Formats: sequence, structure tokens, C-alpha cells
Amino acid sequence: MKIHEHQARDLLASYGLPVPPAEVITDAKDAAAAYERASKEAGTKLVVVKAQVHAGGRGKAGFVKLVNSAAEATEAATFMLSNRMVSNQTGPEGLEVKKLLIAAGVDIAHEYYLAITTDRDTRRNVLIASAEGGVEIEKVAEENPAAILKQPIHPLMGLQPHQARKMAFDLGLKGKQVGQAIKIMTALAKLFVDKDCSLAEINPLVLTPATDEHPQGQLLAIDAKFNFDDNGLVRQKDLQALDDKAEANPAEVRAEEHGLSYIPLDGNIGCLVNGAGLAMATMDTIKHHGGEPANFLDVGGSASEEAVTEAFSIILSDAKVKGILVNIFGGIMDCNTIAQGVVNAATNFKNDDGTTGFKVPLVVRLEGNNVDAGQATLEAASANLPTLQAASDLNDGAKKVVEAVG
Repeated sequence: MKIHEHQARDLLASYGLPVPPAEVITDAKDAAAAYERASKEAGTKLVVVKAQVHAGGRGKAGFVKLVNSAAEATEAATFMLSNRMVSNQTGPEGLEVKKLLIAAGVDIAHEYYLAITTDRDTRRNVLIASAEGGVEIEKVAEENPAAILKQPIHPLMGLQPHQARKMAFDLGLKGKQVGQAIKIMTALAKLFVDKDCSLAEINPLVLTPATDEHPQGQLLAIDAKFNFDDNGLVRQKDLQALDDKAEANPAEVRAEEHGLSYIPLDGNIGCLVNGAGLAMATMDTIKHHGGEPANFLDVGGSASEEAVTEAFSIILSDAKVKGILVNIFGGIMDCNTIAQGVVNAATNFKNDDGTTGFKVPLVVRLEGNNVDAGQATLEAASANLPTLQAASDLNDGAKKVVEAVG
């Protein structure tokens, strides 16, 4: 699960991290008043207007604007709320913008990158930082990998103050800046664990110029991104309330409501499989035979006919799908029951033009409990379902579906 930037800023603030004040609007008519409030509170004419969507690349797409008047704020808000944001992370269809964050501009002496995520190689969470913040961290890693600093976090003791202090020194921070950085890093580490995060990112973490109040400047988190482990959301009721379903793929939302795991991909062969590992193997085998999977879809270990029917409907809601491979291993499930469910779903499926029955090739591979009866059911049904083919194994099934879609 992801959340919007304004929600991320609130979450950071709740853990004591320094975050400049901001407000959210949903109507361009409110932009002028929001500008005046932000400008007056910070004592500056410079205010930023930022689109709130679950995608990066907003600045390059023109959906982050620095404005110097209420009129400019209104103009920026009108543009963002009237146009879909298209970036390298959204695809050509772009995303609709429904919310804007209005915040006072911040004088910046330096920008840093700070994040915590999980390192799969060491099986530990890791603190990542760079003195080259404010840009895409992938670009920094590619062009100057030495600028990426990492500090493994002990799974029981957490991030220790001496580790945070070393990271602060390595970033080039000095004096009271180091103490500020330690507080920010340790608070972020606690937040990461408390909220079952898979990513907690501050980019940029900025150092402001020296002032009378802050002679060595002040560290502020002015943009943040969080990803949360969906498996931990059952104990994160407050986070569940932040989930913006309007930002998610409608098919993914549908799948979640029916207990299915679905991730859309770019290919044209739909996959309906029971078990995440088997689903990965199915996609790999399709690619081995020259095809491209259109999705990851796991119906689980005890899929009912209703779940299979819904899974087919979700797969075929993707116009790119030109064929479907069903790969079911019957452990708990009876293969004949699944076969009958597949046949019924394929026979009774309602097309957009009002007709019934699949119009795309359907290849079904079954293995396991009562597989012979399941194969017999498929063979008997194939006479009335010309798009249906049975496969002897996964390799045969992948080959047949790739050939069927051309």
C-alpha cells in the first residue's frame, strides 16, 4: 500500500520529524486563500503547489510549481486539477489529479537523500543516505554509486545512535546538524518498524541556510514516500484509513475484494494460477517460449468456482489479453471441481457485446488430486468450447498458449 505525500508528511510529523506546515485543497478556487495562509505563516512569497498522486516524476511533468502570488497559485492549481499527469511512472494514460498540497517554499542550502528499506541479500533493514538528494536515487546509483551510503540495521536492537552519528558525519554534516540528523534517522527507523513499512523515504531532506535562530541551519523533511507491507495492514488500522482506492488499478482493487492476488503486466497472455511460486514459474515458462505474460494472478489454495469466474473477468478486463493459461496444482483442491469451474466460467462468461463464452484461446493445465477426472471434464467440454485446449504439463501449456496467440 502507498499513501500520498501529504499523508506521509503527517506521519513523519507524528514521530517528531521536522516537517514544514502545509495544507491540502481539492478545488482550484481554494488555491488563493491557501497561498495567502502559507505565505503569511512562513513570511515568504515563495509557495509550492504539488499534485498528490501515487507516482514520481511530478516536477518534470509540470505538476510541481513554485509560485509567488495568489494568482499564480490559482493558475497552477487549475492546470493540475484539469489535466492528467503523465510521467515515466504513469504510462501514457497518465493519472487524474484530485488533490494538491500547498506549502511555503523553503530556502535550501543543501539537499540529502534518506531512506530505510529491506536488503534481501543480508535479510536486514538498511539505512540508505546520500549527499546527492533531490534527484532520483536510481540516477545517483547509476552515475555515482560511491555517493550511496548504507548502514545495516540490527533486527532486534534497531538503528543505534552511533550508527546514525557515523552516517551524519559521512554525509558531511557538522556541529548541531549531526544531532538533528541522529534524531531524524532514529525516529525514521522506529516509524519503519512500527508501521510495517517496506520503504520509508525522505527525498529531499534539506539543510536550510544559517539564521539567527539556527546558526548552522536546520534539517527539514520536505518530501516523503512510504510503501507498506500489505501483510501487516491487518494490525495497522490507522494506515488502512489512509488507503486511497481511487489511486489504485481498478482491477487490483477488484481482486483484493475477492481475495485474489493480481498484478497487471505488459504482455498479452493472461495467467490464472494457484500459488505464488507456481505463478512465477508459469510466467517464466511463457517467456521461455517467446510469449509475454499479461499479469500475475494467484487464486489461492482453495479457489471456488466463483473465485475462478471473477479471476477470468479481471484478466479479460485488460484489453491486451489475447489468450489465457490456467495452471492449477490440486493439493487441497479437487482437479475435477476446478475443471468444471473453469468450463462453467468459460461457457457463461458475458462479453461486452452481450454474447457469452470466451473469444480468446484458453489453455488449461491440471495436476494433482483427481487429475484424470479433471482432464476428462476438459476433453468433454472442448467439443462445445473451441477455444479450450488441455495441456499435459506446464511446458506443453505454455507452448500451446504462445502458439495460439501468435
